[in-house]
Amino acid sequence: MKADEKIVIAIDGTSASGKSTNARLVAKALGFVYVDTGAMYRTLAWYAGKSRIDVHDPKAVGQLCRQWRTKLMCVDGAVRLLVDNYFPEKEVRTDETSALVPHVAAVPKVRDWMKQKQRDCIEFGSLVMEGRDIGSNVFPETNYKFYIDAALGARSKRREAEGVNEDLAARDQRDSQRAAAPLMVPLGAVMIDTSSQTPQESSEMILDKVRSQMRDEGRID
Repeated sequence: MKADEKIVIAIDGTSASGKSTNARLVAKALGFVYVDTGAMYRTLAWYAGKSRIDVHDPKAVGQLCRQWRTKLMCVDGAVRLLVDNYFPEKEVRTDETSALVPHVAAVPKVRDWMKQKQRDCIEFGSLVMEGRDIGSNVFPETNYKFYIDAALGARSKRREAEGVNEDLAARDQRDSQRAAAPLMVPLGAVMIDTSSQTPQESSEMILDKVRSQMRDEGRID
């Protein structure tokens, strides 16, 4: 790849489809920077709870998002969103935070703020960015778009194995029906069903497609 050209690999998909695992594997294989956009929304949800903001009040959540003090940092090949110079790595994964995430993520002002912050991640180099609206909203111009899904039963088993009890059907409905940047298959995205695949198998499929596209664009020989 030409040194002065950065690319973004957008990996969107449903909850428990394997997009996070695949994104990490692809980023490691290519030496790209990994970006978990879901963690950014979780960080805001955690901060809203910490600040005692009513997450059911879109105006209050939007105002908090405009005013909180944040910065991006790349550590060990992954982007972190720091709040007041603190990275709440464990706090954003609690059940309490998880319950707040859908409410803050549905606020249009929040999604506008997140979109700009996520686009700013390109300063760290070529990216593998995973989320629910990367190829459709955050980086719609990229030629590297993937949409990962799996059967509901397979996804539910994965969540149960993680010790998480989540109504994935309800989550899918909320994500796909929200007014701001809903979950959808981005135009031109490669569809991958991981229901019966290992992460190694599905990530290799992504890597094959990426390398083929890079060759077509003259980025690699």
